[in-house]
Amino acid sequence: MTTTSAPNQATPPNRSRRIISITLAVIAALVVAFFVFANLYADWMWFSQLGFTEVLTTQWIARTVMFVIGFLAMAVPVWGVIQLAYRLRPVYARLSSQLDRYQEVVEPLRRLAMWGIPIFFGFFAGFAASAQWETTWLWFNGVATSTTDPQFGLDTGFYLFGLPFYTTALGFASAVVLVCLLLTAVVSYLYGSVRVGQRELRISKAARIQLAVLAGLYLLLQGASLWLDRFTTLINQEDRITGPGYVGVNAVIPGQTILAIAAVIVAAAFFVTAFIGRWRYPLIATALLVVSAIVVGAAIPWAVTTFQVRPNQLALESQFYQRNIDSTKAAYGIDNVEKENFEAATTAEAGQLRNDAASTAQLRIMDPAIISPTVRQLEQYRSYYQFGSPLDVDRYQINGQSQDAVVALRELNINQLGDAATWQNTALVYTHGYGMVAAAGNERTDDGDPVFLEQAIPGTGFLTDENYEPRIYFGEQSPPYSIVGGPEGGEDIELDYPIGADGGSETRTTFRGDGGPSVGNVFNRLIYALKFQSEQILFSDYVNEDSQILYDRSPKERVQKVAPYLTLDSDPYPTVVDGRIKWVVDGYTTSANYPYSSSVSLSRAIADSNTPSPNYALDNINYIRNSVKATVDAYDGEVTLYAWDDQDPILQTWQKVYPSSIRPWSDMSADLMSHVRYPTDLMKVQRSMLGVYHVDDARSFFQQDNRWTTPNDPQDPTSLQPPYYLTMKMPSQDAPTYSMFTSFIPASQGGQARNVLTGYLAVDSNAGDQQGTKRSDYGRLRMLVIDAATTVPGPGQVQNTFDSDTAVSSQINILQQGQSQVLNGNLLTLPVGGGLLYVQPVFVQSSGGTQLPQLRRVLVAFGNKIAFENTLSEALDALFGGESGATTGDESVTPTDQTGEGDGSTSPSAPAENAGDYAAALADAQAALTAKQAALTAGDLTEFARQDALLNAAVQRLIQLQDQGQGGGAASTPTPAPTPAG
Repeated sequence: MTTTSAPNQATPPNRSRRIISITLAVIAALVVAFFVFANLYADWMWFSQLGFTEVLTTQWIARTVMFVIGFLAMAVPVWGVIQLAYRLRPVYARLSSQLDRYQEVVEPLRRLAMWGIPIFFGFFAGFAASAQWETTWLWFNGVATSTTDPQFGLDTGFYLFGLPFYTTALGFASAVVLVCLLLTAVVSYLYGSVRVGQRELRISKAARIQLAVLAGLYLLLQGASLWLDRFTTLINQEDRITGPGYVGVNAVIPGQTILAIAAVIVAAAFFVTAFIGRWRYPLIATALLVVSAIVVGAAIPWAVTTFQVRPNQLALESQFYQRNIDSTKAAYGIDNVEKENFEAATTAEAGQLRNDAASTAQLRIMDPAIISPTVRQLEQYRSYYQFGSPLDVDRYQINGQSQDAVVALRELNINQLGDAATWQNTALVYTHGYGMVAAAGNERTDDGDPVFLEQAIPGTGFLTDENYEPRIYFGEQSPPYSIVGGPEGGEDIELDYPIGADGGSETRTTFRGDGGPSVGNVFNRLIYALKFQSEQILFSDYVNEDSQILYDRSPKERVQKVAPYLTLDSDPYPTVVDGRIKWVVDGYTTSANYPYSSSVSLSRAIADSNTPSPNYALDNINYIRNSVKATVDAYDGEVTLYAWDDQDPILQTWQKVYPSSIRPWSDMSADLMSHVRYPTDLMKVQRSMLGVYHVDDARSFFQQDNRWTTPNDPQDPTSLQPPYYLTMKMPSQDAPTYSMFTSFIPASQGGQARNVLTGYLAVDSNAGDQQGTKRSDYGRLRMLVIDAATTVPGPGQVQNTFDSDTAVSSQINILQQGQSQVLNGNLLTLPVGGGLLYVQPVFVQSSGGTQLPQLRRVLVAFGNKIAFENTLSEALDALFGGESGATTGDESVTPTDQTGEGDGSTSPSAPAENAGDYAAALADAQAALTAKQAALTAGDLTEFARQDALLNAAVQRLIQLQDQGQGGGAASTPTPAPTPAG
């Protein structure tokens, strides 16, 4: 008798290992979930503190709703077709050995796949739908515009809000049906409903009905898409214009109508096939549809273009060109430009500027793009302060007079702390900048420095006299985050400014505003310790129950977060309003769906020598409005949005999406109204379009014989010349007003055009100074169309004349002696004296070491005459026959670096006759050099700059005397400019 031993039992799974794995997975999931929660909660606190929780909750709700809709819209149909195809499979189908092997592999995973595949596609569809929440909400809340398109007579709101949604919805529905169709085919094949073999295709009745119905639905959707394509032709670029021309209206649109109807007929054939079982008819119909698409969509338009349009283009296309002209002007707000034919005077005569004395009085000679180093050297005080570059421009009422000013904020630069850049210093001590610096744009000191209207720490000047809040916690250069605030009577930790009372070295302060989320409890501190990856936030004893954390401090960043639908101007500017420093940020609503309007690249239109090419989510646009003006308080970061263009339909729609986030512009205080201005980027976009669309009729548009462009900056020939703000008046105005100006020259291919002025554009930028009232002239565009019979040199020609003039060159060479470097300022073009005057300040700075640009000369040109003198007043007088009649801001200046007498002419004389002068100049140079070294040792930069200027003046006198008077004085002798090439 034999016995068989019992088989060995399988080793039981290691329970402890499984438990550990599950535990670790749960912990990891909880950690990830907490990090996600921390980020969301931090966002909630940030928006809540600002009072914009509506913006955040609207986005959360909209994204969630759209995700659910997208998930269900994909997952449910996919699950349904898979279940249907499986349940209606033939029970006794004879399968091939290959399919048997497929089923053996698939069957164990069938249940998982039947649920997993719909969930997989559902998640992708949900995220795709969530990304389109703005398109859906704009469609749902869209408003009528009361403007109709010229082709179909539909309200333009359909193109702005409806068409993008319908196109997206159709694309999504087509994707759902196509996925369902493919999955039905796969499941039907795997389970025998579709059999392929022996040159034969067999489809079961159930599979035939399912496949045919899905194919018919897909073709129905394509028919609807073709129908919508008729409307998209109005926003698509054609040969010369955006929108359909003769071929589009008479061939493309009718062809799309025919194809849409044909697609519906083919879809009906598939529905019929679902019941009669004959695939021949729908397949033949599909083939005919494809052939028709080729013929109707390509061949017929080509034939009409070739044999009808090109031989008669102007006659056939004129009405469509006119549609494009009218729609483009309306979309960019350039449909009401006031044009004036301008016969510019080119002869300079005595007293010619007397009628424009009020304009020349505010003529800016302090270039904001050049004097930033000067302001830094004179007003920085400590290395951890900094000023932006270029500086900003603004205007203030001082003693009842409007004064154009160059302004800058003294912001922090914690990168200069060096070894002192500890967490405590960067987060708790160095928290804010201090004070605004303002200089008169039209004045200079004897040394060529700016004349400051507000300066120093603590501040002195007209703003300090009005008792404004100088602390800058929110600016363009603020630290990533700062922790501020504390109990009343507690120790002040923050460095206020580096000057103390009674000879102390510093003054400290504590933030008393409401500027950021609270970090007064352990939980909030933990949230922000995770957000900023800084454990010091959690463990520092300096963080107390009254502490707040300030972050996202850039004005543009704050406005963009609370108004994500806006495209923001590239140049926020600071101004003092009602005793507070406020950043003013202009916001635009844009679209690429305005019918018959030509598009422009926003980044290319805005880029110039002062502004690098920015990046935009929507770059190619064909509609823009300055719909919102926003302010950001530099002390507590408060953001306020004002509906500046409350007639803009896009803004009206967004106001329905975010009902309580925007205030009416009538709430703006009178002080704020006096400082808002026409935005720079909008002007740049408009001038870009006006280069082509300054014409009014289709013939001129077709011939392109009068296209303009913005001239390149003479100081940076690779970039466009930026527009500039000045208080000036156009010939049609009665009095000067704060405006922005730019010029035009002929457009060309390859830069071969004449650099002469063809147009000059100004926009009134003064909104007034009364609450609830805008000046009627604000935003008015005035264009001077230069008479073709008058040749007015363009900026490039004028700069070439300046550079090539021998008298000017000799003086430039003197200014560049030693370690000096000459910087040409902005070349301003001004409509005065019945013509166009050019003014360019010339600065000198050290070519190495400490750089302190100082104004030394002024170049002016009118017609073909130029002058080069120490001051603007002298230059204008020299240019206009000894007495220009102009009033300027530097009339009372006696420059320390004058090298000539009176009119700047000098007479040759023997060296012996100049021996006394030579010795005196040499003594002056030695004294200035000694004093300069002493000032440098003492750290007195102001005295250093003054002595440096005296040294330069002495050296220049020595050179002049050494050359026995041959060097010439200030080159004011008019020199003819080269005759422009034809």
